[in-house]
Amino acid sequence: MAEAHAKNHDYHLVDPSPWPLLGSVSAFVMACGAIMLMKDLSMAGLKAGPYVFGAGLIGVLYTMMSWWTDVVREAERGDHTRVVQLHHRYGMLLFIASEVMFFVAWFWAYFDASLFPGEAIQFERAEFTGGHWPPKGIETFDPWHLPLLNTLILLTSGTTVTWAHHALLHNDRAGVKQALWLTVALGLLFTVVQAYEYSHATFDFSGNIYGATFFMATGFHGFHVIVGTIFLAVCLLRVYLGHFTPKQHLGFEFAAWYWHFVDVVWLFLFAAIYVWGAGAPAAH
Repeated sequence: MAEAHAKNHDYHLVDPSPWPLLGSVSAFVMACGAIMLMKDLSMAGLKAGPYVFGAGLIGVLYTMMSWWTDVVREAERGDHTRVVQLHHRYGMLLFIASEVMFFVAWFWAYFDASLFPGEAIQFERAEFTGGHWPPKGIETFDPWHLPLLNTLILLTSGTTVTWAHHALLHNDRAGVKQALWLTVALGLLFTVVQAYEYSHATFDFSGNIYGATFFMATGFHGFHVIVGTIFLAVCLLRVYLGHFTPKQHLGFEFAAWYWHFVDVVWLFLFAAIYVWGAGAPAAH
């Protein structure tokens, strides 16, 4: 009877799972809470937005943790065949491609404002910027100070995560641990430096186009660094648990791809927003 149900193909048919339903409900609750919070809505006289949003967020985080735990178990019991791994790679590539387009939107917003600060059609923009970029009254960051330091930190982290990958391919468990510890530490250091930089900004997020585009682009990148650091920290834990082998380490490979994507985006941010943006020529 067992032989009749034996697996005779390279695909993985997942077991019934509660996580898609729970994740959808949690995301809906979180969205409702966010709307209530932003619109300052109340229920029966109680401003429940923060609590509704928090409950939804907890549900989403729990779903993510539990679902990925199931995926790890599937990998450990051999369900991720070469065909399944290939399809996972396609999925990760599409995810990174969507992230690229996400950042293209912020770059577009920034360059549209900086290249055409005195455009006649955008008279409110011209009035605010004074016809040049950076806008009048905006004191930008020195790109060769903290931004350069963070660039060097991220570039160094890119080398350490590559070191970890090569160590894993050669089954050097000690080398993987050392390199991943360094990468996680550098990711945390980047976040600390960026938080310190933000605390010394002379412009705000709201009320001006420069602050809005600057903080949206660099802030979302900072969020991605935090996510990538958590991703790598989980991989470090899995290394200690003995999950990865030279031929089976898809989770770590995806973390490395994601981290290199974060590095590349920062290089564009540093060149465009910090270096070029600090001295963009006046519009004619």
